[in-house]
Amino acid sequence: MSKTPACGSNDTKWIEQEQDAVQHRMALIRHKVLILSGKGGVGKSSVAANISVGLAMKGLTTGLVDIDIHGPSIPKILGLEGSLLVQDGEALVPVGYDGFLAVMSVGFLLPDRNNALIWRAPLKHGIIKQFLGDVAWGQRDWLIVDCPPGTGDESISMAQLLKTPDGAVIVTTPQDVALEDVRKSITFCRQVGIPILGLIENMSGFACPHCATVVNIFKKGGGEALAAEMQIPFLGSIPLDAAVVDSGDSGEPVVQHEPDSPAGRAFAAIVDRLILKVSS
Repeated sequence: MSKTPACGSNDTKWIEQEQDAVQHRMALIRHKVLILSGKGGVGKSSVAANISVGLAMKGLTTGLVDIDIHGPSIPKILGLEGSLLVQDGEALVPVGYDGFLAVMSVGFLLPDRNNALIWRAPLKHGIIKQFLGDVAWGQRDWLIVDCPPGTGDESISMAQLLKTPDGAVIVTTPQDVALEDVRKSITFCRQVGIPILGLIENMSGFACPHCATVVNIFKKGGGEALAAEMQIPFLGSIPLDAAVVDSGDSGEPVVQHEPDSPAGRAFAAIVDRLILKVSS
């Protein structure tokens, strides 16, 4: 990975080289999509992982980059905890999931899962730049970016570095408290010029593991109503399904390992809608 030089006359040239490296690697990727949420606890990382795996299952070469620097959960969700990064020349090789998905996360850089990263904005921007410019992503159909909750430094850095992403998918739950924060994410995307590909309502009712009946514990339909109000596409609802909880703990995404579960079917349908939305 590249190192920050000491201050001097070569700083401008080094910054330009770093930016060129990012643009060179990102030019090889056809579609780049950010996964955002207005607040934590809405299952954004689970959605990002399942969308990524769902795309890869269709034979689309896919990468997943986790920039949730203070709470990287992608390694756990995909069963990749303890994975070690390999360097190929001056580039890092992303960690492989099941032979068909390339993954990068700050979690792979931590010597212990109990370690906390206490970083200010410049360090965050630097690691995100390296995840894009110093990782050997190669030529890919999709790159899914799991952003941290809210509209902070990491999301701003990613928007600036990608320059022209295909857009963002926003994840919410049906409760009013979550929907209020989603409005801020929508405003953020519009202010920085990121197209909004759609809204996903997660934990939309509880799917009984015995009879598959859906009970609306956390209400239902708030995300779809907000999407209509804010004039953005609605990509679908995902029920609160025990299969999702089990798959997240075991590192086996539900879209792959429980495809016939209510959540598995919902994720598959969302992946199809996302592909259609980006293609059109």
